[in-house]
Amino acid sequence: MKHRIIVLGAGYTGAAAAGRLARRLHRDDVAITLVNAAPDFVERVRLHQLAVGQDLRYRPLAEMFAGTGVELTTAEVTGVDADRRTVTVAGTGADVRELEYDTLVYALGSGWNDQGVPGAAEHAHEVASRAGALRLRERLAGLAAGRPVVVVGGGLTGLEAATEIAEARPDLEVALAVRGGLGDHLSDKGRGHLRKVFGGLGITVHEHTAVTGVEADRVTTAGGEAIPAAVTVWATGFAVHPIARATTLETTGTGQIVVDATMRSVSHPDVYAVGDAAMATGPGGKPLRMSCASGTPTAWQAADAVAARLTGGKLPRIPIRYFNQCVSLGRREGLIQYVTADDRATGAALTGRLAAVYKEVVCKGAAWAVANPTLGLPVRRRRVAGEAARTGPSARASA
Repeated sequence: MKHRIIVLGAGYTGAAAAGRLARRLHRDDVAITLVNAAPDFVERVRLHQLAVGQDLRYRPLAEMFAGTGVELTTAEVTGVDADRRTVTVAGTGADVRELEYDTLVYALGSGWNDQGVPGAAEHAHEVASRAGALRLRERLAGLAAGRPVVVVGGGLTGLEAATEIAEARPDLEVALAVRGGLGDHLSDKGRGHLRKVFGGLGITVHEHTAVTGVEADRVTTAGGEAIPAAVTVWATGFAVHPIARATTLETTGTGQIVVDATMRSVSHPDVYAVGDAAMATGPGGKPLRMSCASGTPTAWQAADAVAARLTGGKLPRIPIRYFNQCVSLGRREGLIQYVTADDRATGAALTGRLAAVYKEVVCKGAAWAVANPTLGLPVRRRRVAGEAARTGPSARASA
């Protein structure tokens, strides 16, 4: 009987994990199923581009995984029973079914987080999902010249959204509201370049400003100020998919699954979590931030660990670390902030057009890796050991 592996979610991390498992394991020994709500892969790191009217390439998952041995199931995950080792999915119409697994890779990721701010869910737009980016695209397209747009949040998503909108629509009054200083997590060179680009694009920056309410035509701040906003874009961080928290898996207060260094659940050894869904630690014991930069390495780590445990190979022990933060600032400008292993800015930064090209290469490389899941090295499909191939509690305990 084949060992049944189910991967939930086909974003960057889920697709990477499924493809790497297909490269590592002999298809006669395993059945790999990839479950995703949409039939295509979404380049999440480009959704700010989609929001301003640019079109993204359509990438059907069925084509990407054709001939790999990975079976694609297009359905929404509605529940996980980690004790019974089942996943409940809902397809079109009334098609609700239960899938059984021997090993689960949980990669459902995250969405936008309104932080509980009054009015944010009702009036703000988000760019953490394709649906959200398309709604914002429609709203911006119908916005008359001179109307104010406020982006809330000074992280990478907020910086990219504000500059993309300002570059694409120079006729709008774009503002950014940040709790701290603009780019205060960057080096002096990085901050200086950021201020230069924002000034050139005419973006108004409200620094040290906490937004405490959102209305249809304004945002209000902790200081009592009302900032006009015909459109509010919310980019204050991410919230993980809620399903894990409803299971018996050990999770954090934010709903992330607690994992060990191999991305294996500390409470359920049949389950691995990757990307935003996992509470994993990096250098210095610091939690990895929700990002593609840390998500993809966790997918590699989990896939290699699953393969090693099934085939009797050596477990991966490569620590996950950071190298840089890549920020697009419109289509012509960029910022590459080099960082320490634990994600603290160094004095070195790449700026300008060259940085924009660098970021574009990174984005294209990430998409290519997902679109070509069984290409690249290493390609060595190992046979599953007899003991590991068995299902049942005794086999799982020995894995």
